[in-house]
Amino acid sequence: MKNSTWQLAQINVARMIGDSIDHPTMKNFVAQLDEVNSLAEGSPGFVWRLKDDKNNATNFNPYNDSRIIVNMSVWETLDDLLKFVYHGRHAEVLRSRRDWFVNFGRPFTAMWYIPAGHIPTVEEAMHRLEMLQLNGPTSFAFDFKTKFPKPLEGPVDVKAS
Repeated sequence: MKNSTWQLAQINVARMIGDSIDHPTMKNFVAQLDEVNSLAEGSPGFVWRLKDDKNNATNFNPYNDSRIIVNMSVWETLDDLLKFVYHGRHAEVLRSRRDWFVNFGRPFTAMWYIPAGHIPTVEEAMHRLEMLQLNGPTSFAFDFKTKFPKPLEGPVDVKAS
């Protein structure tokens, strides 16, 4: 049964092989964005994703690096996110990631629990990812290898470190 008090937020970042999203090496990746984003939005447990007026997040540049793209979303449960990421069409695209992205060299995905209805900011997500990179997985920010359960009671401080 899903706990409606908590939801799961995630950020993932990637460094492109080319110098921008318009680089020829990114053509096949970009061609699949609308389809994969639509699949995410239609997936069980999907709540929200970061997007601009062009329906994707590739124009966000929070790291001031045109080679780094960011993706953020909110899901009802960790299981919902896992099913989307590792099964079906998204998993097919994920298997080709080396065609478009270089090794990031440090953790590039962070997850954390948020009070239901909270929409994380890009700054909040970047802070969570930074804390994971500095401290390793904790209940504040964790990854797919080291998962944490939803908190049992009370709201979380979304700005704690």
